[in-house]
Amino acid sequence: MPRVVIPVRCVKTDMRMPVPDTPTIARRQQIVGALRRIVPDGVIADEAAMRPYECDGLAVYRQIPLVVVLPSTVEQVSAILRYCNANNVKIVPRGAGTSLSGGALPLADAVTIGLGRFNRILEIDWDNRCVVAQPGVTNLAITNAVQHRGFYYAPDPSSQIACSIGGNVAENAGGVHCLKYGLTTNNVLGLQIVLPDGEVVRVGGRHQPEGEGYDLMGLLTGSEGLLGIVTEVTVRILRKPETVRAMLMGFASNEAAGDAVAAIIGAGVVPAGLEMMDRLAIHAAEEFVHAGYPLDVEALLIAELDGPQAEVDYLVERVAAIAARCGAACVRVSASEDERLRFWAGRKAAFPAVGRISPDYLCMDGTIPRRRLAEVLARIRALSEKHGLRVANVFHAGDGNLHPLILFDANRPGELERAEEFGADILRLCVEVGGVLTGEHGVGVEKRDLMPVMFDEVDLEQQQRVKCAFDAGGLLNPGKVFPTLHNCAEMGRLRVSGGQLPFPDLPRF
Repeated sequence: MPRVVIPVRCVKTDMRMPVPDTPTIARRQQIVGALRRIVPDGVIADEAAMRPYECDGLAVYRQIPLVVVLPSTVEQVSAILRYCNANNVKIVPRGAGTSLSGGALPLADAVTIGLGRFNRILEIDWDNRCVVAQPGVTNLAITNAVQHRGFYYAPDPSSQIACSIGGNVAENAGGVHCLKYGLTTNNVLGLQIVLPDGEVVRVGGRHQPEGEGYDLMGLLTGSEGLLGIVTEVTVRILRKPETVRAMLMGFASNEAAGDAVAAIIGAGVVPAGLEMMDRLAIHAAEEFVHAGYPLDVEALLIAELDGPQAEVDYLVERVAAIAARCGAACVRVSASEDERLRFWAGRKAAFPAVGRISPDYLCMDGTIPRRRLAEVLARIRALSEKHGLRVANVFHAGDGNLHPLILFDANRPGELERAEEFGADILRLCVEVGGVLTGEHGVGVEKRDLMPVMFDEVDLEQQQRVKCAFDAGGLLNPGKVFPTLHNCAEMGRLRVSGGQLPFPDLPRF
């Protein structure tokens, strides 16, 4: 298997994280012993054995955890959190480790809780069209489990073969088909979570979760492991559409392709997916998977239309006409299911494909208004010249979610720092034009210190008050998301004494 190359050879040591308590040998032994009593066969305390857990997909930042524990039951997770809460031990939850924002970066004085053993689909409820799964089940495994009866799970990140559904919930993951069918938050019906004090709580269920009261589902989805640990997920499954066809549209410039995206959406057409790749990404992907991409264009749009055959035929003609008006140099429509899958194969493999042409790269994640797409792509090109680094653009064009891949060589002094500053400039640009810092990768540590670009101090304090309501001790995933850490006692009355949540009507187990 080709490797997805992110910075892996240069370990940053200046990432500002909470100052470790530097546990004494005796305290560490005490913690390890307590965890082994809870999970006798699932504690990793040897430094060499903990190396695989020292980072997530943002491998430029690394830290050996205090200890790793691998529970396999909800009761074990609850007991671990009760112990850590009672003994003031920090906790870092970890799914499959595919996060690209450092959300699962360990701490030297924190227990890393890996959820890989929670890997079972608990129930397929065909009548209610939903699947109940443990958080370690991979995204693609859900579709694989239901496709024999004509169903699928819509959100499909490029890492879907490896990323876990629990991690998808933590980061509110997207994918190429989220333009029409929504992000994770639009497809999750229910959650079971374990709170920092060990309580097990359910929110939502098998039916549409909307109702009176607080939107806890919306709050927990995308919370990046700061509020609780997900131990069960109920997701909506959909019927496969009658007809699905993909289109390749080549353009002489990124700006022309960006204009076509805005024109397609502006015309009221909502494709199942609408993706864009620039010349660098096109050539890398074609060399890697031989998808049949045109190599004489500067930008490529991949659109997918689905639904009843008559509707799809009509929409294909309409999108082709719009592309022609925007100057498309070529338009191809898939003639078979195999060809459709080939069109998508290059896009799905774009990240590892780019990894073959550069020793290292940073994968950025920001979202902008679609109408500013052409302008932003031009300014990214100017930033590339300013920082002296190449950039490959491959992203969810239909919903404005950019994924510029900044190419560099960590072995060359200063290149990593230039790449990081280039990435920060891109994210500042996203906010400047009316967008946001992240579309699906989360804030983690990567974007944490850029949060004041988007939020003022009042905004950040209000967000931290929510964190304090769930986690008064600040033990869950500290050092992530918020650029300034506040003691919950300083944050005002939202914190509930004793750690009790202000939601007494929630079922507790």
